[in-house]
Amino acid sequence: MQRYVALLNELHEDGLADLDAIESHWIQEVRRFLTGKPFRLNRDPNQSLRSVIKNLFEQAFHRQRSAEGRTDAGALLQHLVGAKLACALRPDAVEHHSYATADTGLGRAGDFAIGDTVFHVTTAPSEAVIKRCQDNLEAALRPVLITLHDRTSIAFGLADYAGLTTRVDIFDIEQFLALNILEWGRFRADRRETAIQDLLDEYNRIVEEHETDRSLKIESPA
Repeated sequence: MQRYVALLNELHEDGLADLDAIESHWIQEVRRFLTGKPFRLNRDPNQSLRSVIKNLFEQAFHRQRSAEGRTDAGALLQHLVGAKLACALRPDAVEHHSYATADTGLGRAGDFAIGDTVFHVTTAPSEAVIKRCQDNLEAALRPVLITLHDRTSIAFGLADYAGLTTRVDIFDIEQFLALNILEWGRFRADRRETAIQDLLDEYNRIVEEHETDRSLKIESPA
């Protein structure tokens, strides 16, 4: 590195190197390297499950800030919900799509539809998704909205403004996953680890089959 920096300085003094352009090049290379790595699950037993799940989204948002145009948090949210539903039921009971696939383009009632229940998954609750919940209700379907913990107040506010507070179930993803993991693990440490791994395996399978960006996968250290 010292030899490389010395060379750059020498070339710059001779008017043969644009240091700003070279710096920009290496910044982009570092960003490409960081965004190419999978998310990493922190399995610290001293951390609550909610904290573990929250950390995954912190990684996703950090990645988005490092590379313009990425939608890692939204894809992570959608496929974690899909994996949770598949684990709760069975893999072939849940229809999955890539994150870039629009619900309306396929005529779907929401991101996931199981029985009479429709799941809307979003990192940014809006009037549009509340309108889709209203459409579900008019079609005798039960809408469930899942978002990030710090966005639930927005979702509740929008639902209240539309007069749907008592008709739409709204959950944050941390609670949505943590409670199930605790139950699947029978509230025991050894079984809880198995439940977490089952969820990760299903999530990674979904990413493998429906996304071209393999950096959306989650790796879990032993």
